[in-house]
Amino acid sequence: MEELIIQISPKLKFLKDVPNIDWSILINKIISSKLERVFRFQEIISKSKLTEEDVEELSDNINKSLSKRYI
Repeated sequence: MEELIIQISPKLKFLKDVPNIDWSILINKIISSKLERVFRFQEIISKSKLTEEDVEELSDNINKSLSKRYI
C-alpha cells in the first residue's frame, strides 16, 4: 500500500479530534469515489461529437434557463 500525505485546511483541523475514525479507510473511499466519477465522465466525453463551440452554446442556454427559473 502506498502512503499519501495530504494537507488539511484550517477549517477542518477539528477533525483530528474526532475519535474512532479510520481516516485511511475514509479517505480511500472518498478518493476512489471521486476518481470513479472522473473516469466515467472522461469516458462519456471521449465519445462526444460536440465541438467546443457546441458545448459553450449549450452551457449558455442552460445558464440562461436557470437564471430565468431562479430570478
